Formats: sequence, structure tokens, C-alpha cells
Amino acid sequence: MRRLLLLADVVGLVTAYVIAVGLAAPAASADRVGTGWEIVLFVATIPFWVLLARVYGLYDRDEERTDHSTVDDVVGVVQLVTLGTWGFLVLTHVAGLPYPNLTRLVIFWFLAIVLVPILRAVARAIGRRQSAYIQNVIIVGSGYVARLLAEKIEKHSEYGLRVVGFVDRDDRIAATNGKIPFIGSTDDLPALVHEYGAQRVAIAFSTDSHDQTLRVIRSVQDIDLQIDIVPRMFEVLGTNAQLHTIEGIPLVGLPSPRLSGSSRFLKRSLDLTAAALGLVILAPVFFVVALAIKLDSRGPVFFRQVRMGGGNRTFRVYKFRTMVADAEDLKADIVHLNMHNGDDARMFKVPEDPRVTRVGRILRRWRIDELPQLINVVSGRMSLVGPRPLILEEDQHVSSWARRRLDLKPGMTGLWQVLGASDIPFEEMTKLDYLYVTNWSLREDLRLIMLTIPALTRARAAY
Repeated sequence: MRRLLLLADVVGLVTAYVIAVGLAAPAASADRVGTGWEIVLFVATIPFWVLLARVYGLYDRDEERTDHSTVDDVVGVVQLVTLGTWGFLVLTHVAGLPYPNLTRLVIFWFLAIVLVPILRAVARAIGRRQSAYIQNVIIVGSGYVARLLAEKIEKHSEYGLRVVGFVDRDDRIAATNGKIPFIGSTDDLPALVHEYGAQRVAIAFSTDSHDQTLRVIRSVQDIDLQIDIVPRMFEVLGTNAQLHTIEGIPLVGLPSPRLSGSSRFLKRSLDLTAAALGLVILAPVFFVVALAIKLDSRGPVFFRQVRMGGGNRTFRVYKFRTMVADAEDLKADIVHLNMHNGDDARMFKVPEDPRVTRVGRILRRWRIDELPQLINVVSGRMSLVGPRPLILEEDQHVSSWARRRLDLKPGMTGLWQVLGASDIPFEEMTKLDYLYVTNWSLREDLRLIMLTIPALTRARAAY
């Protein structure tokens, strides 16, 4: 993956510069050399660009983080291209070498910011399809958290992980999640790593004592191995938590759970600007969808439903109608088809719902039915990113600390959308919403918006 990302960066930077050279006239200082020599000069600086990318950690995070994506690279790429662009200008100017004019630099800067992430996404798509990308994982632990971690890994093949087994101190309590076996004791972990060809070990609340767990970790640190540790109180740790130290003791700092006035202003400004722009750009799509709905079945174009909003205030959410006009009256007839019957009756989700129209199936499959929620965002009842907007029957099952999810307006997208939407159980969905609200940041909102785009391109059944 490192080599693929390196190749993507080099191709992206050189391509961006060649295009910029073709679009902008050379500076007066470059008249004495040809365009080809100017490109050769830029190519000669590529090792410095690669070194700068290495400083920003743009080649290491795929190995360290299983959920790392190109979206997470965007800020680093922007910093790399910006610093590298102006550094190249200063270097050539000070050294008396031919240097590009401002127009050419701006064109290169913009193209590089676009091309490098796109090529990185392509490189990751290629790399993650290779069998060599799959990492064998041993989970240290055998309790609920260890099994939950194994289940999540099994459900998400995009992480490139394969759990080969559990290890723990006491094999008498070692329960498995079905297919994954208990393979030995923590004392045998170094040998088991070699036996099973493990490239990653995840520490997930073993029955070992604190000192024993430390010895286990230290016993494998000399092996070429990635070690992940599930932290205590992980239920309250979000992406905005910060690690800092006091006299060598690491502390995890949680952000303030209350948004400041300026933060709320920034969030609302992003919502209003993006939603208004979206409504203007998508107006032709709205017209085509509305026409298709009317031609397909009788009834209104929009479906309005009461949902629970921010501050415990209800509102009516707008969606394109995807069911027959009397769908609510027919709900009682299909209760037995609820996919959560016998599991979690708090959520009502029916695969292959017979009430869904032909056009409705297409709209749901690609999430087009949710576009009218932009109207709710403009009106101030929803946000682009936020907790899932629950119907009142579902909201009544949310209590205690989980109601903090209503401190912010519900969103068109959020952690629940990016991580699985309808596939996420109710209890886990409320925990994700709690983490989002108590760890809010503008950067996280932008990241989730960008992650939503590839999530929408993956066709999934929507219930």
C-alpha cells in the first residue's frame, strides 16, 4: 500500500504540473530554458515532496488504522501541496533557477489537490483487492467486547482483516462467536503469532491482570506486528478526543459536550449554504423524480412524517414518496415481516416491503428519496450531519444519557449513515449519535459529508 500511494502521489503531482505548464504561459525568468527543462526541474524535486508527505504521515496510517480512508488524507494532502508549492517557488527563486509564474502555480496547486486524492483512492481500491492486503488478527480477550470486535470485523470486509482466533488467560470462559475458535493462552501469544501468520493483535479486555497484559504486549513488541488496544470507557471516546501527557502520564482529553455559540454559528452556516446550493443544483433532479413518482402511482410527490428533532421538538420530515399512498394504513398487515422481530422490536424495517413502488425501490436504493430533506435543513429543523431522525415510536425507547443525542438537530447523514444505516442495531445507533453529539467538530462534519458520497455510490437495500 505504501508503494501504491507513493506512485499515486508522484503521478498526481507530475500530471498536475504538466497540465499547469500547458495551460499557463511561462514566467519571464524561464524564457532562457525550454518547457521540458522546467518539467525536469520539477521532477527533480519529487523526492522532497515524498519526504514531506512522509512527515505528514501519508504513507503510514493505512497500516496503523484499519478504517483509514482517502477522505482522512485530504487535510494532509492540502497541507502538503500548499507547503510544497510555495517551497518550490522560494527554492527556485533563491537559487536563481527558472521558476513558474503565479498563474501556473495556482493552477498546479488546484489540480494537485484534486488529482492526488483521486489517485490515492484508486491506489487504495487496487491495493485492497489484493490477497496480500488481508491481515490475520488475533484478539486477546474472550468476553463481550472481544466478541463484539470480532463481529464488527467479520461484517466489514473493507477493513482487510481476518480474525484467526481468541486468546486469553482462562480458556474456561473463552466463548466464541461461532466460526472463530479459541486458540490458546496469552502466555503462548508470541508462538501463536508465528503459527497463524498474524500481522495484528487486538487487546480487548483480557482476563489477565494489568501487569500480565503489559507483559503480553511487551512480549510481542519485538515482532513485526501492529498492536491495537481497546481503551477503557471506549463508549465515550470519539474522533475528537485528544491524547496529551502530564509528566509522562498519557491522558485522553474529551471535548466539551456543549457547543459554543461560534460552533453553532459555523454549523448552521455550513448547513444553510450547502443545502441552499444543493436545492438549486438538484432542481432538475427534483423535477424528473417528481414526474416519475406521479406517473408510477397515485398520490402526492412528497411524503411527510413526524420525527423527533433537536431539543425534544417534533417536526415533519420531507422525503420523496416511495410507497403506495395508503402505506401507513397497511403497516399492521406486514408487522410479521419486520426484520427485527424476535431481536429488537424497537425498529421497524421490512426488507422487500410490498408497499414500496417500482420507482420507490430505485429511489431508496440510491438514497434519492432523502434529497427533499434539504428543505428541512434550509428551514432549520435538520442539519446536513447529525443524529438519525427517529419516528416517535422509536424515540420513546431512547432514555437517560442517550437523549443527549437531541442536543443537536437530526441530520441527513451521520455516523449511522456512513457505518451501515439500516444494518446498525438500535442500541448501537443511539451510542453513535451520543458520540457524535458529545464529540462534535466542524472537521468531523466535513469528514462525514465526504464519507457519505462513497457510501451512497454503494447500492444497499434501504428499509
